[in-house]
Amino acid sequence: MDFLSAPTSIEGPQFEPGSNQFLAFYIHCVQSLHTSPFFHTTVEVGQPPPVELSKPGRNDAPHLGIAFPALVAARLLLSLTSLPDVLKDNHLLSSALTSYSNLQEGIYLFQNGVDPYSGGSFRHSPIFLSLFTTLLPVTGAGSSILWTLCDAVGAWALINIWRARQRVSSSQRDPLIAAMYLLNPYVCLPSLARSTSSFENTLMLLSLMFASQGRVSASLLSLAFLVHLSLSSILILTPLLLLLLIDPVSRLASPKSLRTLGVDFRLLLPNLGVFLLCFCTFAVAATLVSGGWAWIPQTWGANLTLPDLTPNTGLWWYFFTEMFDHFRPFFLMVFSVHLLIYIAPICIKFQYDPLYAAFLLIGILGTFKAYPTLSDPGLFLSMIAIFPEVYPHLRHPIVTGLLHLHAALLMPLFNQLWLNQGTGNANFYYASTLVFACSNGAALIDCMWAGLRIAIGEEKEECAVVQE
Repeated sequence: MDFLSAPTSIEGPQFEPGSNQFLAFYIHCVQSLHTSPFFHTTVEVGQPPPVELSKPGRNDAPHLGIAFPALVAARLLLSLTSLPDVLKDNHLLSSALTSYSNLQEGIYLFQNGVDPYSGGSFRHSPIFLSLFTTLLPVTGAGSSILWTLCDAVGAWALINIWRARQRVSSSQRDPLIAAMYLLNPYVCLPSLARSTSSFENTLMLLSLMFASQGRVSASLLSLAFLVHLSLSSILILTPLLLLLLIDPVSRLASPKSLRTLGVDFRLLLPNLGVFLLCFCTFAVAATLVSGGWAWIPQTWGANLTLPDLTPNTGLWWYFFTEMFDHFRPFFLMVFSVHLLIYIAPICIKFQYDPLYAAFLLIGILGTFKAYPTLSDPGLFLSMIAIFPEVYPHLRHPIVTGLLHLHAALLMPLFNQLWLNQGTGNANFYYASTLVFACSNGAALIDCMWAGLRIAIGEEKEECAVVQE
């Protein structure tokens, strides 16, 4: 029996095989399938897969209006407990430049007419002295609300960077990005310890958000304030200036030079002038608050001369503890210049995607800066959430994750053994910070490789991708 003439129980139009009506119906079905929107999602070779965006009426993902306040409320409840008092003096969560205890001491001296910079232990900006003695709360529930709102603003800025990169007003990924920042223990714990590095992370994200939205003045003002608080953040200036010239959409899969993209380089100098003007304004304001220039060697100079060798999560403190004094100036210069040598190659190689270049430099800053805390690499790890196109090209994500887990267990353990119980020594703790540096370096190299690898596209059977 012919298949097309077999009886069927499916209701519908009945046509004789080979008839003109059957042929017309077949052509109509093919045309309907061809014009269906499902078949119009095309992806070019080497391009990242399209991101599915939220649509009105869809409930298959938690709404940002529910998830974001819930995350902020959970963070606020944590900060209202006794955890801040336990964590505020932890060397993993705050450094000599960001310590909450040092900030309280400086505010007390400032309010009693004593120059806080005369003792050599206070290294915060004079602008913090002005703000915390007039407007901002430094103790009690007010400080808990302040640090929680600071992280909430940072998470919101990260969401808006993602939206600007995707050219959408909202997406289903927004709650995930907020959770990646607010629930990241590397970001959450320093905030609970009242480390001022939380303000630096928020300013970093705000400057990138404003640059992604094309708001030049706000972006450069935020970066100038950030560099005033943390001089090593000057690394982000070059990719930020490039980001102000082009839109922040992903071009990792189709790299092009800036000249091919039609970038007007004549805007670089005016933008740089605005940044220098804002930076000098903050410097003059800080000088007026402190009543002199003594704050400069105690704040900016500390990043270059490393006067405080209190243990932290970085690589500088132990090296210069063992350093002979006559070698110290040379190696201070080497360590400082080492941070700067990454700017040019990364900005040249990723000139077509300056947001990704800024992301990589943030990772370098969190690994090699003079006085890091956990929040510095925490910002880098949280920003991975806005680059999902590189995920398929990461080579060793599991190994990197296990390295971070290993370091996260070793550092507090060896810190406790050495500084509290006295059963270990500095070598124990420094070994754990070396493991932490290796984990940060592995994540950074993996992201750098993925950002370059995505432009090659899918591998073919007769070809192989090798690294010379």
